[in-house]
Amino acid sequence: MKPRDIQTINNVLAIVWEDGGESYFEFERLRRACPCATCQGERNILLEARPAPPNYTPASFQLTAWRPVGGYAIQPQWADGHNTGLYSFEYLRDLEKPA
Repeated sequence: MKPRDIQTINNVLAIVWEDGGESYFEFERLRRACPCATCQGERNILLEARPAPPNYTPASFQLTAWRPVGGYAIQPQWADGHNTGLYSFEYLRDLEKPA
């Protein structure tokens, strides 16, 4: 599933999907769900590296830009300089589901 349109509206990332579905992510929720290794840690067969909890500031929740990555993800740029998270379209669809 790919997005047909992605826009920022105030503090929300809005996505219209190819199937006509829509997703809305508040910036804070999106940032706290960053899937990068710095935020979520890394795992391999022998080791699991857990990072220290992020030290969020108000700038952490200000989305300044985003860019498409291939045909499978977006990469947000946050006002605090963080930009290593790749949010696959599949991850975003899963993220909108209730926990």
